[in-house]
Amino acid sequence: MICVSIGEGPAEELFETLKRLDFAEIRMDMLRLTLKDVHDIFSINTDLIATYRPGATCEDERKQFLIEAIESGAAYVDIEVDSNEEFKKDMVEKAKSKGCKVIVSFHDYEKTPDREELLGIVSLCFESGGDIAKIACKVNTERDNARLLGLLDSDKNIVVTGMGEKGGITRIIAPLLGSPFTYAAPGKGKETADGQLDIIAMKKYLGFLAGDGTGREIEF
Repeated sequence: MICVSIGEGPAEELFETLKRLDFAEIRMDMLRLTLKDVHDIFSINTDLIATYRPGATCEDERKQFLIEAIESGAAYVDIEVDSNEEFKKDMVEKAKSKGCKVIVSFHDYEKTPDREELLGIVSLCFESGGDIAKIACKVNTERDNARLLGLLDSDKNIVVTGMGEKGGITRIIAPLLGSPFTYAAPGKGKETADGQLDIIAMKKYLGFLAGDGTGREIEF
Protein backbone atom coordinates (compact mmCIF):
# COMPACT_ATOMS: atom_id res chain seq x y z
CA MET A 1 0.00 0.00 0.00
CA ILE A 2 1.27 3.48 -0.88
CA CYS A 3 0.76 6.43 1.44
CA VAL A 4 1.00 9.78 -0.32
CA SER A 5 2.68 12.31 1.95
CA ILE A 6 1.33 15.84 1.47
CA GLY A 7 3.27 18.83 2.73
CA GLU A 8 2.42 21.79 0.52
CA GLY A 9 -0.48 23.67 -1.00
CA PRO A 10 -3.42 25.66 0.37
CA ALA A 11 -6.26 23.89 2.14
CA GLU A 12 -8.57 24.29 -0.86
CA GLU A 13 -6.18 22.34 -3.10
CA LEU A 14 -5.66 19.76 -0.39
CA PHE A 15 -9.36 18.93 -0.28
CA GLU A 16 -9.36 18.30 -4.04
CA THR A 17 -6.20 16.19 -3.88
CA LEU A 18 -7.59 13.99 -1.12
CA LYS A 19 -10.64 13.15 -3.22
CA ARG A 20 -8.29 11.30 -5.60
CA LEU A 21 -6.31 9.43 -2.96
CA ASP A 22 -7.10 6.33 -0.93
CA PHE A 23 -4.36 6.78 1.68
CA ALA A 24 -2.40 9.89 2.61
CA GLU A 25 -0.27 11.50 5.29
CA ILE A 26 -1.04 15.10 6.21
CA ARG A 27 2.18 16.85 7.24
CA MET A 28 0.59 19.56 9.34
CA ASP A 29 4.01 20.92 10.33
CA MET A 30 4.62 21.82 6.66
CA LEU A 31 1.15 23.15 5.87
CA ARG A 32 -0.56 26.36 6.87
CA LEU A 33 -3.77 25.01 8.33
CA THR A 34 -6.28 26.29 10.84
CA LEU A 35 -7.92 24.00 13.36
CA LYS A 36 -11.08 24.19 11.25
CA ASP A 37 -9.09 23.06 8.20
CA VAL A 38 -7.77 20.12 10.22
CA HIS A 39 -11.29 19.19 11.31
CA ASP A 40 -12.61 19.36 7.74
CA ILE A 41 -9.68 17.43 6.24
CA PHE A 42 -9.81 14.53 8.66
CA SER A 43 -13.59 14.40 8.47
CA ILE A 44 -13.81 13.93 4.71
CA ASN A 45 -11.23 11.16 4.30
CA THR A 46 -11.26 8.10 6.53
CA ASP A 47 -7.73 6.85 5.79
CA LEU A 48 -5.32 9.61 6.78
CA ILE A 49 -2.19 9.83 8.91
CA ALA A 50 -1.92 12.91 11.11
CA THR A 51 1.70 14.03 11.41
CA TYR A 52 3.10 17.16 13.04
CA ARG A 53 6.87 17.03 13.42
CA PRO A 54 8.37 19.01 16.33
CA GLY A 55 10.17 22.29 15.75
CA ALA A 56 7.66 24.10 13.55
CA THR A 57 5.77 25.53 16.53
CA CYS A 58 5.41 25.15 20.28
CA GLU A 59 4.53 21.78 21.80
CA ASP A 60 1.12 22.94 23.04
CA GLU A 61 0.04 23.97 19.55
CA ARG A 62 1.42 20.78 18.00
CA LYS A 63 -0.49 18.71 20.52
CA GLN A 64 -3.67 20.72 19.91
CA PHE A 65 -3.54 20.11 16.17
CA LEU A 66 -2.83 16.39 16.56
CA ILE A 67 -5.71 15.99 19.02
CA GLU A 68 -8.03 17.86 16.65
CA ALA A 69 -7.03 15.47 13.86
CA ILE A 70 -7.66 12.43 16.06
CA GLU A 71 -11.05 13.68 17.21
CA SER A 72 -12.02 14.51 13.62
CA GLY A 73 -11.42 10.97 12.39
CA ALA A 74 -7.72 10.41 11.64
CA ALA A 75 -7.00 6.73 11.01
CA TYR A 76 -3.43 7.05 12.30
CA VAL A 77 -1.41 9.51 14.33
CA ASP A 78 2.38 9.66 14.08
CA ILE A 79 4.30 10.52 17.24
CA GLU A 80 8.07 10.54 17.63
CA VAL A 81 9.64 7.93 19.88
CA ASP A 82 11.90 10.57 21.46
CA SER A 83 8.96 12.78 22.48
CA ASN A 84 8.65 13.33 26.21
CA GLU A 85 6.83 10.59 28.10
CA GLU A 86 3.85 12.74 29.09
CA PHE A 87 3.28 13.81 25.49
CA LYS A 88 3.43 10.22 24.25
CA LYS A 89 1.14 8.97 27.01
CA ASP A 90 -1.48 11.65 26.36
CA MET A 91 -1.44 11.13 22.60
CA VAL A 92 -1.64 7.35 22.84
CA GLU A 93 -4.55 7.52 25.28
CA LYS A 94 -6.43 9.99 23.09
CA ALA A 95 -5.81 7.91 19.97
CA LYS A 96 -6.90 4.64 21.59
CA SER A 97 -10.09 6.27 22.88
CA LYS A 98 -11.02 7.25 19.31
CA GLY A 99 -10.01 4.04 17.54
CA CYS A 100 -7.03 5.79 15.93
CA LYS A 101 -3.92 3.66 15.39
CA VAL A 102 -0.59 4.95 16.66
CA ILE A 103 2.57 5.10 14.58
CA VAL A 104 5.60 5.63 16.81
CA SER A 105 8.42 6.86 14.61
CA PHE A 106 12.19 7.20 14.75
CA HIS A 107 14.26 9.37 12.42
CA ASP A 108 18.01 9.57 11.96
CA TYR A 109 18.85 12.12 9.28
CA GLU A 110 22.58 11.38 9.23
CA LYS A 111 23.06 7.61 9.34
CA THR A 112 21.56 4.16 9.84
CA PRO A 113 22.40 2.83 13.32
CA ASP A 114 23.75 -0.68 13.81
CA ARG A 115 21.35 -3.62 13.99
CA GLU A 116 21.30 -3.95 17.76
CA GLU A 117 20.49 -0.28 18.22
CA LEU A 118 17.75 -0.46 15.59
CA LEU A 119 16.18 -3.48 17.29
CA GLY A 120 16.21 -1.60 20.57
CA ILE A 121 14.50 1.38 18.94
CA VAL A 122 11.83 -0.85 17.41
CA SER A 123 11.13 -2.37 20.83
CA LEU A 124 10.87 1.10 22.36
CA CYS A 125 8.38 2.16 19.67
CA PHE A 126 6.04 -0.65 20.66
CA GLU A 127 6.66 -0.18 24.38
CA SER A 128 5.60 3.44 23.89
CA GLY A 129 2.19 2.29 22.70
CA GLY A 130 2.72 2.04 18.97
CA ASP A 131 0.58 -0.16 16.77
CA ILE A 132 3.18 0.43 14.05
CA ALA A 133 6.87 1.25 14.41
CA LYS A 134 8.30 3.52 11.71
CA ILE A 135 12.08 3.55 11.26
CA ALA A 136 13.42 6.19 8.86
CA CYS A 137 17.20 6.51 8.48
CA LYS A 138 19.68 8.14 6.14
CA VAL A 139 21.18 5.50 3.89
CA ASN A 140 24.88 6.00 3.12
CA THR A 141 25.82 2.48 1.96
CA GLU A 142 24.14 -0.57 0.47
CA ARG A 143 24.50 -2.36 3.80
CA ASP A 144 22.35 0.35 5.41
CA ASN A 145 19.52 -0.69 3.10
CA ALA A 146 20.02 -4.34 4.00
CA ARG A 147 20.00 -3.52 7.71
CA LEU A 148 16.74 -1.60 7.44
CA LEU A 149 15.02 -4.27 5.37
CA GLY A 150 16.22 -6.93 7.83
CA LEU A 151 13.96 -5.38 10.48
CA LEU A 152 10.97 -6.67 8.52
CA ASP A 153 11.81 -10.23 9.58
CA SER A 154 9.29 -9.82 12.39
CA ASP A 155 5.70 -10.59 13.25
CA LYS A 156 5.14 -6.94 14.20
CA ASN A 157 4.00 -4.06 11.98
CA ILE A 158 7.14 -2.16 11.02
CA VAL A 159 7.57 0.49 8.33
CA VAL A 160 11.14 1.07 7.18
CA THR A 161 12.21 4.03 5.06
CA GLY A 162 15.61 4.79 3.62
CA MET A 163 16.33 8.50 3.29
CA GLY A 164 18.74 9.98 0.79
CA GLU A 165 19.59 9.11 -2.80
CA LYS A 166 20.75 5.60 -1.93
CA GLY A 167 17.66 4.83 0.19
CA GLY A 168 15.13 4.65 -2.61
CA ILE A 169 15.43 0.89 -2.96
CA THR A 170 14.28 0.44 0.64
CA ARG A 171 11.14 2.45 -0.06
CA ILE A 172 10.33 0.23 -3.04
CA ILE A 173 11.20 -3.16 -1.58
CA ALA A 174 9.82 -2.73 1.95
CA PRO A 175 6.10 -3.20 1.13
CA LEU A 176 6.96 -6.38 -0.77
CA LEU A 177 8.69 -7.77 2.33
CA GLY A 178 5.94 -7.10 4.84
CA SER A 179 6.01 -3.37 5.57
CA PRO A 180 2.35 -2.26 5.97
CA PHE A 181 2.92 0.63 3.56
CA THR A 182 5.49 2.91 1.97
CA TYR A 183 5.51 6.66 1.48
CA ALA A 184 5.49 8.56 -1.82
CA ALA A 185 5.20 12.18 -2.92
CA PRO A 186 2.09 13.38 -4.80
CA GLY A 187 4.35 14.56 -7.64
CA LYS A 188 7.92 15.44 -8.57
CA GLY A 189 9.21 18.37 -6.57
CA LYS A 190 6.64 17.80 -3.82
CA GLU A 191 8.67 15.44 -1.64
CA THR A 192 8.35 15.69 2.14
CA ALA A 193 11.54 13.71 2.80
CA ASP A 194 14.96 13.28 1.22
CA GLY A 195 14.91 10.50 -1.37
CA GLN A 196 11.14 10.14 -1.53
CA LEU A 197 9.80 8.90 -4.88
CA ASP A 198 6.68 10.32 -6.46
CA ILE A 199 3.51 8.22 -6.64
CA ILE A 200 3.80 7.52 -10.38
CA ALA A 201 7.36 6.22 -10.10
CA MET A 202 6.51 4.18 -7.01
CA LYS A 203 3.58 2.47 -8.75
CA LYS A 204 5.75 1.73 -11.77
CA TYR A 205 8.54 0.12 -9.73
CA LEU A 206 6.16 -1.85 -7.54
CA GLY A 207 4.22 -2.96 -10.60
CA PHE A 208 7.38 -4.22 -12.22
CA LEU A 209 8.51 -6.14 -9.14
CA ALA A 210 5.15 -7.51 -8.01
CA GLY A 211 3.37 -7.77 -11.37
CA ASP A 212 4.09 -9.72 -14.49
CA GLY A 213 7.47 -8.16 -15.28
CA THR A 214 6.10 -5.80 -17.92
CA GLY A 215 6.32 -2.68 -15.77
CA ARG A 216 2.56 -2.17 -15.89
CA GLU A 217 0.94 -0.33 -13.03
CA ILE A 218 -0.97 -2.42 -10.51
CA GLU A 219 -3.00 -1.32 -7.55
CA PHE A 220 -1.43 -0.95 -4.10
